[in-house]
Amino acid sequence: MKYFWFLLIVVISFSGFSQENKVSSFEIQGNKKTKTAAIARLCEIQQGAPLDSIVLEEDIKRLKQLPSISHAYYTVEKGGKVTYGIEENFTTIPTANIYTTNDDEFAFRIGLYDFNVLGRNIIFGGFYQNDIYNSFGVNLRMPFLFSRKAGLAINYQNLTTQEPVYLDTGTADYKYNNTSHELLGLYRFNFQNRIAVGVNYFKEEYDYKRGATSDQVPLTYSIDKILFKSIYEYNNLDYYYQYVAGFKSILNLQYVVNLKKEVIPDFIIGWNDFLYYSRVKEKGNLAFRLRVGLSTNDTSPFAPFAVDNNINIRGVGNTIDRGTGAIVLNSEYRHTLYEKDWFVLQSNIFVDGGTWRNPGGTFDDFVEKDNIRIYPGLGLRFIHKRIFNAIFRIDYGYGVTEGATHGLVFGIGQYF
Repeated sequence: MKYFWFLLIVVISFSGFSQENKVSSFEIQGNKKTKTAAIARLCEIQQGAPLDSIVLEEDIKRLKQLPSISHAYYTVEKGGKVTYGIEENFTTIPTANIYTTNDDEFAFRIGLYDFNVLGRNIIFGGFYQNDIYNSFGVNLRMPFLFSRKAGLAINYQNLTTQEPVYLDTGTADYKYNNTSHELLGLYRFNFQNRIAVGVNYFKEEYDYKRGATSDQVPLTYSIDKILFKSIYEYNNLDYYYQYVAGFKSILNLQYVVNLKKEVIPDFIIGWNDFLYYSRVKEKGNLAFRLRVGLSTNDTSPFAPFAVDNNINIRGVGNTIDRGTGAIVLNSEYRHTLYEKDWFVLQSNIFVDGGTWRNPGGTFDDFVEKDNIRIYPGLGLRFIHKRIFNAIFRIDYGYGVTEGATHGLVFGIGQYF
């Protein structure tokens, strides 16, 4: 009989232990605009599943990557009750990028986006750009349209700029227009890995305005193209309000089919952005972005990799050069100077540097001093902690390489 009571006590003990280490209930609180079902759909935690701190930490990390959420945390009560606390962002915000150089060049892009349409983490918005000419675009991204792993993105863009074209006889200015329609399928394999695959149909038009000419380069032409695109992203970033830590990699591969092959052949282009962030004590943040890219090495003056203020080198100017390969390193140290409630003031010290392969050139071009540009600089960040991406930045870059310029770059959001 004593063995019976002993076994009964053991069974009851293990039963109690088992219940204590299972999720008895799961609750989400603090969200107002974001639908509770939309948040729960993205979480791995399940009622009745084993209580695993790794699952809880990954859920919270995933939620903090959403534009709709500024901060998230969890609590576990006795009995296995789990609560996810949500602090939401205000997600209907303007976007802006403004840049100037010492050549009195001025260009800007403004827009309005909602990053949490219908409370379901749908992104919708558009932009207007003035860079000598007018441009606009509309974007719709529904990453969880079909399931918590599969979604869709639709983009339209009508972009017109003045592009310098570098000929053997000198430099020419062309009016360039790109009208594109893009459809992407989005799929997330797991918490850290996702892919986007799709097609982009676009039309390019070039009209000569001024400068040098060449018998090999037409004064005006247009061409229809189809672009097949795939983007693979590994994201292991961890956010704590304005601070970021971790590693992220984005690989972008494109195959462009020219519908007038007698004018321009098909070509391939690919690049990878490697991003690394590290917290420095309580108020500092180191940030690095390395881009390595190559394309088919045609001698076309319309090479795909640009040297540009608003893309890679702060202070360099508006599309001052082009190449069929690029290696660019952006590095900066962000330091919180003042923080109170929702407002943060950050200082920024940066060095942007890059080098390009000339169209039709060789890999030796990457070490040619004429192709290397280095721009150190200083900046400020004005940050609202409760509004997604509400970071107004001002950067001043000053070139230290031969023939360099200097200029201001304004924008919303961190540079990278």
